[in-house]
Amino acid sequence: MPIFSGSWRQHFFAGRPFPRLVLMSFTPTQAAILRAVADTFIPAVPGHEQEPNAAYWLRQGSEGLNLDQLTGMLAGQPMGVQQEFRQLLGLLASPALGLTWLGKLRPFMELTLPQREQLLQRWAGSPVPQLRKAFHSLRKLTMMLYYGGSVPVPDNPVWAALGYPGPQPDDQPVDTDKPIRPLQPTTDVQYDCDVLVIGSGAGGGVVAGELAAAGHAVLVLEKGPYCHGCDFTQREVDMLSKLYDGQAALTTQDGSLALLAGSCLGGGTTVNWAGAFRTPDYILQEWAREHHVPHFASPEFGRSLDAVSQAVSVNTSYERHNGQNQALWNGSRQLGQEVKRIPRNEKHLTSSEEHFRSLGFSPLGDRHGIKQGTLNTYLQQAFDHGARILPDTYVTRVTTAQGQATGAEAVHTTSSGQAVRVTVRARRVVVAGGAIQSPALLLRSGLRHPHLGRHLHLHPTVVVSGAYAQRMDPWFGPMMSVVNDTYTMLDGTNYGAKLETPPAHPGLMAMVLPWHSGVQHKQLMQQAAHLGNFIVLTRDRDGGRVRTDRQGQPRIDYSLSSYDRGHMLQGVRAAAEIHAAAGAHTVYLPHGTLPTLHVQNGAVQNPTVLDGLSKLKWQANRFGLYSAHQMSTCRMGGQRATHPVAPTGETYEVRNLFVADASAFPTCSGVNPMLTIMALAHFTAQHLKAGL
Repeated sequence: MPIFSGSWRQHFFAGRPFPRLVLMSFTPTQAAILRAVADTFIPAVPGHEQEPNAAYWLRQGSEGLNLDQLTGMLAGQPMGVQQEFRQLLGLLASPALGLTWLGKLRPFMELTLPQREQLLQRWAGSPVPQLRKAFHSLRKLTMMLYYGGSVPVPDNPVWAALGYPGPQPDDQPVDTDKPIRPLQPTTDVQYDCDVLVIGSGAGGGVVAGELAAAGHAVLVLEKGPYCHGCDFTQREVDMLSKLYDGQAALTTQDGSLALLAGSCLGGGTTVNWAGAFRTPDYILQEWAREHHVPHFASPEFGRSLDAVSQAVSVNTSYERHNGQNQALWNGSRQLGQEVKRIPRNEKHLTSSEEHFRSLGFSPLGDRHGIKQGTLNTYLQQAFDHGARILPDTYVTRVTTAQGQATGAEAVHTTSSGQAVRVTVRARRVVVAGGAIQSPALLLRSGLRHPHLGRHLHLHPTVVVSGAYAQRMDPWFGPMMSVVNDTYTMLDGTNYGAKLETPPAHPGLMAMVLPWHSGVQHKQLMQQAAHLGNFIVLTRDRDGGRVRTDRQGQPRIDYSLSSYDRGHMLQGVRAAAEIHAAAGAHTVYLPHGTLPTLHVQNGAVQNPTVLDGLSKLKWQANRFGLYSAHQMSTCRMGGQRATHPVAPTGETYEVRNLFVADASAFPTCSGVNPMLTIMALAHFTAQHLKAGL
C-alpha cells in the first residue's frame, strides 16, 4: 500500500482532498490484545482428543490471525475508521473496560477466558449501539482472517475439518497472457482524449467499448488493479482484499451493514456471481412514469438490453446446479412456488468437473475466463480499437471550466509503489465508479446538487442457512443459478424480496453465521460442507446517503426502515420454509440470538420461533446485514430539482459530464443490477456518439 510523501502531496493536493492511505502499525500491547480477542472468538476446546478433527478443536484464533493482513484491510478504510479502531484497542487495554459489561475493572488481557467470552456476549446484546458495533467489528475481522486466510493442509487442520478443499490446483493449465496492455507511466503525465471514462465495470466498460469502436479516442481510468488468469489465486482473503473496494471491509457508518463492491479492472463484472437479470418491466415503467425518464419504457432501451445481453453471452444452457441452488429449486417446487433458472453471462463452459468447481470461485475472479464481464468483452473491444487503459489510478477530482467538464486529475500508483501525477484533458467525462465512489468524486469536484449522494439503495440482504444430511459443498458450482420471485411484489406494491443463493467460502460463511460462544461457532462451522445458504434480497423503498469526509472519502449512512424490514422478514420466513421442504433438518435464522428451527420430514417442529421473528429486536448490529448492490445516489430523472442527472446521462450542474453506472438508477432495480447498468451505459453511449 503506497504512502504519499509530504512534499509531493503538497505539490499536487494543495487545498484538495485525497485518499490518506496510511498503514496502521500495532504496538506489542495492541497485537497481544488482538490475539487474545481472536482466542476468545475461536478458542482451543479440549475434550476432542480422540476425534478425527482433534487438531481443529485445539487450534485457536491467534494461530490463524495474520496481523499483516489485518493491517492491510484497515489501511483501506477512511482515517476516521482507523482512528475509531485505535480507540477500541485503547478501551480494551483500560481497566475502564469493566464498565462496559458490568464486570471486573480490568483490561482485557487480565481477564480469564470465560470472562472475556462473557464480555463479548454482553457487547453483542448491549443496549449501547457503539458496543454492538465494536463486537461485530472484532468478530467479522477475526472470522474472515482466520477461516478465509487459512492455508491448505497439512499446514493447519481448519479446511480439512470443514471439508473445504481450497483453491483448485495451481498446475492446471490457465492462460496467463494478459490480452490488454495497460499504460504504465513512471513520471508525471498528461493525456488528451475525446472521452475520459472513470471506472471500468458494467457502466464504464460498456461506454468505453462502444465509443472506442465508434472511432473516438477513449481513456479509461480504474482505481483497482488489472488481474487476469492465474492472478486470480482463488484464495479468499487475498482476492477480497485485492479486488474489492475498501479491502472488502467497507461498511456503513454504524457498522451494521457490510458492502461488497468490485474495485478492479472490470469492476463488479469481474467479481459478481454472473447473474444476468433483465430489468423487470414493472420497474422500467415505474422509472419512466414516476421519474420522467420515458426512454426506460421505450423500444430503444429494450434494444440496449438485447445488445449487451448478446455481447456478454447471456444464456441458461449450463447443465447443473450446486447443492444449495438445487435445494432452493426442490423446496420451492415442493411448496408449489415458481422457480426459474437464472440467465448467466458465461462462455466456453464445458461439462468438466474442473469448470463446474471453478464457478464457485467466481466472486474471487475467474481464472478460466468463462465469465463474460467487461474485462473479457467491452474493455477488450475498447483496447482493440485503440482505447488507452490505466488501472491502479485514483481520480481526485473532475476538472471544470465555464460550467463544463474539461478532464480530471488523478494519481497512478506504479507496481513499485511510486505515486505518479496524472492530468487528463477531455471533451467529455463519464463517471462510472459505482454508487458509493461516483457521488464522492462528484462532491470532491465541487458539484452541490441537493440530492447528490442521497437515495442510496442497497438491496439489503440476510442469509438463511439450512443444515442437510447430505453434503452440499456450497463452494462449488454456479453461485447463483435459481431464483424464487414469489415474494417480489408484496402487499400490492412493487416492493418485496427475491430468494437466491450466495457465495459460500469459509471466511464469508464464518463472518455471516452468528456467534454465541467459541464452542457454538466452531460446532456450526464444522457443518460447513452440509450447509445450504439462501439469501433474502430486499428491494428497499427507503434509502440512505453517501457523504464525504475531510479527505473526500465516502461516508455511508443507511438504516433499514421498518417498512423494508417487514418485507425482509417475510422473505426470511419463506426461505426457512423452503429449506424445510427441501430436506434440511435444522434451519438457522439471521439474528444475533440465532433462532433455530428443527425439522422432521419437512415439517418445522417449533413454528413458534418463526412466529416470533417480528418480536425480536432488529436494531443495527443485532443481526447481520449485507449488500453487494449499491444504487441511485446520482439518480436520473426529468426533474432537475430532485435529480442530479438528466435522462441523457449528463449532469444538470456541469455540461459534458455524464454518469453511467448504478448510481443513475432512479430507484432500486429490484434485481441483480449488472445487465441494467450495462443497458443504461449502452443507451447513454449512443447519445454520446451523436454529440461528439
